[in-house]
Order: sequence, then C-alpha cells, then structure tokens
Amino acid sequence: MIKRRKARELALQILFQADVGNLPIEEAMETTLSEAVDADEEIRSYAVQLVQGVWGQKSDLDAQIQGVTRNWTVERMAAIDRNLIRIALYEILNVPDVPYRVAINEAVELAKEYGTTESRRFVNGVLGALVRRLKLEDKQEKK
Repeated sequence: MIKRRKARELALQILFQADVGNLPIEEAMETTLSEAVDADEEIRSYAVQLVQGVWGQKSDLDAQIQGVTRNWTVERMAAIDRNLIRIALYEILNVPDVPYRVAINEAVELAKEYGTTESRRFVNGVLGALVRRLKLEDKQEKK
C-alpha cells in the first residue's frame, strides 16, 4: 500500500500547512497538490479524503485525543505529532478497510521520518491509548 503511504504523507503536509501556517484548508490543499508532481490520481484522492475528513472532524478528533493525554493539550503537541495522530484516528474511526494496527504503524513510520526523536514513541503511545479507550483491540481480534 505504497500509494496510501504517499497519500498520508501528502495529507500530513496539507494539514501541517493549514495548522501551523494558518492557511485556509482549501489553499493548503491547492498549493500542496499543485507541487506534488509525483502523486497520481489515486494518491491525490485519498489524501483529499483524509484532509477533508480530519479537518471536518478536527474538534471531535481533538476531544478524543485530549481524553487520553492528561496534562498535555493538543495545542501543546508538536504540530507533526498532533496531525499524524489526527490522521490515524480519523482512519481508525472512518475508513473500514484500514485496520487500526495499520493506521498506527503508518503514523509511527511517518513520525520517524518527519518528527522529533520522541515523536515515534509519543504518537504510538497516544494512539495505543485511544485504541484501548475505544476498545478496538477486542473488536478487531474477533473478526
């Protein structure tokens, strides 16, 4: 699923621009997608689905993230980390053909590439806590 990895990477770039650069989401999408010359239609389509989904549910996603990060507000998190967690949580909750373990693994891999030395552990820990809170481990194990 190399295409989905590239789409997640593209979605991360768009969300980061909108989040940190305070760009309107449409402008961040347009700018990033116009520069993504190596992204085919399938990659672009999934990236847009992720961005629109995350941005549309951002307050709900952040509330769930906040629920497992005591003494650590979403705003205080590194921008890369919080956006990777948002993407993975969105996929876990809304993309049925992405198992939660894949969503977590992809977020951790991207955290290694784009985050700080602590990002990998932080992203993994927060997503693990969210999965436990949502009781997804039991549900997917039974399938």
